[in-house]
Amino acid sequence: QVQLVESGGGLVQPGGSLRLSCAASGFTFSRSIYVMRWYRQAPGKERELVAFIITNHGNTGYADSVKGRFTISRDAAKNTVYLQMNSLKPEDTAVYYCNAFVSTDYWGQGIQVTVSS
Repeated sequence: QVQLVESGGGLVQPGGSLRLSCAASGFTFSRSIYVMRWYRQAPGKERELVAFIITNHGNTGYADSVKGRFTISRDAAKNTVYLQMNSLKPEDTAVYYCNAFVSTDYWGQGIQVTVSS
């Protein structure tokens, strides 16, 4: 059974930083090629892709809105993916979701990130 558990969200002031974690179970990063993604959904808006990483070789990609500010990474030993978010803006406020495709799409429960003074 694949499970994704997010942590690390919260309230931060503009310009601040947060690191989200997504602990995966039910599959192992090092045993195959998986794409892990972070999405976000702000109130009244559609869910959008923020960043992705290919678990075996670490290639990454980012939405234009977060390039240069967010960094996605993975720790194969912990089967965990991270999203380091720097220089946060109020428009980054959203529920952030971890996603994995393992024969089908799996989603975490979502975690709130609020950027406000």
